[in-house]
Amino acid sequence: MSDTPRHHVVVIGGGISGLAAAHRLVTGGARVTLLEASGRLGGKLRAGEIAGVPVDLGAESMLARRPEAVELARAVGLAERLQPPVTATAGIWTRGSLRPMPKGHMMGVPGDLAPLAASGVLSEEGLARVARDRELPPTEIGDDVAIGEYVAARMGREVVDRLVEPLLGGVYAGDPYRISMRAAVPQLFELARAHRSLIDGVREVQERAAGQRQAGPVFMGIDGGVGTLPLAVADAVRAAGGEIRTGTPVRGIAHGADGWRVDLGAETLTADAVVVAVPAGPAARLLERPAPAAAGALASVEYASMALVTMAFRRSDVTGLPAGSGFLVPPVDGRKIKASTFASNKWGWIADAGQELFALRTSIGRFGDEDDLNREDSELVEMSLKDLGDAVGLAASPVAARVDRWLGGLPQYPVGHLGRVARIREAVAGLPGLRVCGAAYGGVGIPACIADAHRAADELLATLTAGARSSE
Repeated sequence: MSDTPRHHVVVIGGGISGLAAAHRLVTGGARVTLLEASGRLGGKLRAGEIAGVPVDLGAESMLARRPEAVELARAVGLAERLQPPVTATAGIWTRGSLRPMPKGHMMGVPGDLAPLAASGVLSEEGLARVARDRELPPTEIGDDVAIGEYVAARMGREVVDRLVEPLLGGVYAGDPYRISMRAAVPQLFELARAHRSLIDGVREVQERAAGQRQAGPVFMGIDGGVGTLPLAVADAVRAAGGEIRTGTPVRGIAHGADGWRVDLGAETLTADAVVVAVPAGPAARLLERPAPAAAGALASVEYASMALVTMAFRRSDVTGLPAGSGFLVPPVDGRKIKASTFASNKWGWIADAGQELFALRTSIGRFGDEDDLNREDSELVEMSLKDLGDAVGLAASPVAARVDRWLGGLPQYPVGHLGRVARIREAVAGLPGLRVCGAAYGGVGIPACIADAHRAADELLATLTAGARSSE
C-alpha cells in the first residue's frame, strides 16, 4: 500500500449531486469531507410517510433509460429494492374531462395524429392546425429557440398549451414559451433542424427507436422511496472513509498557494480541491471572490417553486378512482393543481405497505404562478380536494394530509441556458481544483445530476493524479 497522502477534496452540498460526487471521489482514492448547511441530506429527494405509509415527499422516480441513477443505486446496495412502476398509464385533465394521454409523441409533440385525435385532448380546430405542420415551409430555428415558440409556429398554440406544457411542466415546472428546446429536449431540437415537418421528424425517430427498443422499464423507483437513495450513498461514503457533516454552512472559499481554504466561521478547512454542489444562488455567493464571472452567470439562474400535497384515504372510500398512475393538468384550464399521482396505484411498495389506505399527491405552483404557495397548508389541501372532486369524482376526506413546499426547487432552462453553462464551466475551470455540479447545469433529472457529479469528480481526480505525478 502506498504511503502517499490522499488528496483532500471538500464537497459543498449534500443533495444527490454532492453525495454522488463524494462517492465517486472517495472510491477514486481521495479523502473527502462533505459539508451540508441544513440538518438533512438528500436535497429534493426526501422519503417520509403519511398515516404510517412510506412515500416520497420529493422526486419519486428515476429515468431508467439513462444508466447513472440505477447504477449508483446498485453500487450502494439498493439493487434488490429497485422497482418499476406497476402502471405507467396516465391521463390529462383538460377541456372538462379526464382524457387518456395520447401515444406517439415526444414531450407532447405528436408523430402520429390518430391517437391524438382519439384522445380528445385537442379540439377539431387544434387538430387541423397540427396537421398543417406538413404543409408549412421550414421554420428558422437558429442556435436555440423556446420549445413552445417553435412548436406553436409549426402546430399551433393549442398543442403546446394542452400537451407540451403539462408534460414539460412535470419536469421543469416552467413556461414552455421560455424553456430552451436545445437544453431541455435536445433530441427534438436536432430533429427540428433536420426535418421540415415536426410530425415526420418525431415519427421517424420513434420508428427508429421501435426497431432498437431497449429492454426494461423507462422509469424506476425504490422500495421505501427514491428519497432513500441519498441516505444509502451517504452510508457508502462513510464506509469508504469519507466524512459527512450536516448543519455546517460554508461562509466562503478562497484559493491560495497552499490550495483551497473553506471558511466555516468557527474553523477553516484546507483542501486540494473543492466541488460546489449547491443551487445557483448559494453557488454564486461562494464563487463571488474566486470566480466572479461564474458567480455573475449563476446569479441570473431563475428557479420555480412548488408544493406537493400528499394525502391518505381509506381505500374503501376511493374505489371509483381511475386505475392509472394519475393525470396532468394544463395550466390553460385554470385549475389549481398541475398534476396528481395515484401513488398507491403507481408503486407496488406503497400499496403493499398500506393495504387499507390509498395514498395520492398533487402538485401546486410553477414558474410565474406561485402565489398559492403562500397560503396555509389547509387551504392547499382543500384546493387539491376540490380539483380532485371535479376531475375524478373524489368525495372522500383524507385520514391524513401533509404539504411539502419546495421553494426554489427547480432551475429554469431558458433560451441561451447552454451558453450560460459553458461560460460558468469555463470560468470555474480557470481555477485549479474547483468544479461545480448540480441541477442548474446539465439537466434536472436524477440521472443527469449524478452524471454531472461524476464528470466533476472525474475531472478533479484526473487533475489531482496528474499533479501528484508531476511532483514526483
